[in-house]
Amino acid sequence: MCRPARCRLQTFFRYSGILQRGFSNWRSSSSISNNPLVMAISTVSAEKEAVLNSDELTQTTQRPVQVAKRLEKFKTTIFTQMSQLAIKHGAINLGQGFPNFDGPEFVKAAAIQAINDGKNQYARGYGVPDLNSAIAERFEKDTGLSINPEKEVTVTSGCTEAIAAAILGLINPGDEVILFAPFYDSYEATLSMAGAKIKAITLKPPDFAVPIKELKAALTKQTRAILINTPHNPTGKMFSREELNVIASICIENDLLAFTDEVYDKLAFEMDHISMASLPGMYDRTVTMNSLGKTFSLTGWKIGWAIAPPHLTWGVRQAHSFLTFATCTPMQWAAAAALKAPESYYEELKRDYMAKKEILVEGLKAVGFKVFPSSGTYFVVVDHTPFGRKDDVDFCEYLIKQVGVVAIPTSVFYLNPEEGKNLVRFTFCKDEDTLKSAVERMKQKLRRP
Repeated sequence: MCRPARCRLQTFFRYSGILQRGFSNWRSSSSISNNPLVMAISTVSAEKEAVLNSDELTQTTQRPVQVAKRLEKFKTTIFTQMSQLAIKHGAINLGQGFPNFDGPEFVKAAAIQAINDGKNQYARGYGVPDLNSAIAERFEKDTGLSINPEKEVTVTSGCTEAIAAAILGLINPGDEVILFAPFYDSYEATLSMAGAKIKAITLKPPDFAVPIKELKAALTKQTRAILINTPHNPTGKMFSREELNVIASICIENDLLAFTDEVYDKLAFEMDHISMASLPGMYDRTVTMNSLGKTFSLTGWKIGWAIAPPHLTWGVRQAHSFLTFATCTPMQWAAAAALKAPESYYEELKRDYMAKKEILVEGLKAVGFKVFPSSGTYFVVVDHTPFGRKDDVDFCEYLIKQVGVVAIPTSVFYLNPEEGKNLVRFTFCKDEDTLKSAVERMKQKLRRP
């Protein structure tokens, strides 16, 4: 009889298909760890980590799964299903939003130097001073706004924690928060944990424009905040200046907060990114959230931040103090070095991603998808209906099993899954060979009815 911890470990590897090969072989096999075809074993929030679903947990423990009512609907995810299928069928992973290539050498070297210099104990709760200053300097370059790094910048464990700290620190139970569907899955989960009421305004293809009349009609006396993600995951939409100006006027007229997730701000391809906080009258009511991971291909470092005026920063920091308290110290020092990169770094990054995007978009069009415009991020949304599957989940399962490529069904990004049943999301944050291989598989094996 094994000890409980060992039994749980064995159960995990049995479900992931690793036990059959042997744990020691799995650890030592560079062909496994470096093979992009099986990188789906790393998943991200709902994009962060695949977990056993409730039925599997019940079978494993012989006890019913327990979860707070506010999180019941989140206890299983489509990412678990897609990842398990990907591993089983050796599919190329164009689903989860993490690069299969590494970040810049100078940033990694800065992290190693920080570790060797003994910067390994708790950091100051709201951030290493050098990083706070680097964030403030970068923000001023991007927006023209001069901020106080000590009073208006809070370093968090990724943008996901910045989102959680902002919502938990500034939203009360019963407050209404408006967001735009489809949306990054952690928004809904965190709002549910805060006891907020969620209202979703649906952005519809082909251009995913903001329906202004619908947005205004959604306002009530309980509305407290509007949550915006631009560039937008999963659609690749960038909110236009006109749309942002309207949202800003709504916030000002109704005394609302704006939470803005801008993690893809450096991946803006066809129009300039506009930060909501930079619009007249908005800085005083905006929490701007960002991170290092997408821009520097270091998603595993989990270095994020929230920028807000002092009266809002207080709430963010109160929540942050009891979520993680502090973020990884040596990686903060390295993040400070990263944010001091010359503008040429960002220009090269954009060129590289535009080349990757072209490979994927042209390939998807050639295969027969209806591809919607993506002005930013490293995602592309397509209409899968030409291939005759009943919905997005069914199509993605078929794509993995019969074609050997992973995409993400977008219905998981809506309050009403029916709204996303015709769409799936691909990512191009992979090396060019991986993208070309995935396109070739689809050209060879994906057929219309």
